[in-house]
Amino acid sequence: MTGLQTQEYPAQGPAKARTLPQATHSDAGDSPKATSGTPIHYAITPCSLGLALVALTSKGLCAIQLGDDEDQLRQDLQSRFPQAALTRADAALDATIGKVLTFIEAPQTGLDLPLDTNGTAFQERVWTELNAIPYGKTVSYTEIATRIGKPKAVRAVAQACGANRIAIAIPCHRVVRHDGALSGYRWGIDRKRILLAREAL
Repeated sequence: MTGLQTQEYPAQGPAKARTLPQATHSDAGDSPKATSGTPIHYAITPCSLGLALVALTSKGLCAIQLGDDEDQLRQDLQSRFPQAALTRADAALDATIGKVLTFIEAPQTGLDLPLDTNGTAFQERVWTELNAIPYGKTVSYTEIATRIGKPKAVRAVAQACGANRIAIAIPCHRVVRHDGALSGYRWGIDRKRILLAREAL
């Protein structure tokens, strides 16, 4: 894509993204699940990428999901948090939705909301590196693996990207193949292409 560069980026925080919080969890495997009955409030709203599901726990934003079908988005949220108590609360989350929609359209503006990432230790390391990729740049899965000190863990890095529940805020769309080609994206390769094209402007 014109304007995008795949490169080694400096060891610095994200230009506009929010720093990920620390977490205590296991080193590998699936993301820890919410404990039984943990309340999660969510809303679904139209956006330029289709539909966006925004979900929050008492700790912060735990999901931004993108899709085309409300039922599928809700089912995906439930599968990610199988023991949580989900409550739809569109009106109550109106202010949060506004911030997220603005961020989706212009990620360079940043998202001033706390994140509840709830990943494994390995996933958190990968997500922290994703959050350090400058706006308008891309890096390879191989480069991320090298950055976290696990150069042979390229497949595991890709899996951690796929486990990311907070689209755009944790910018897994900025990770590409070693040859610069686009690869899988949980919310659709076309959305990945659109997001990168916007950031190339």
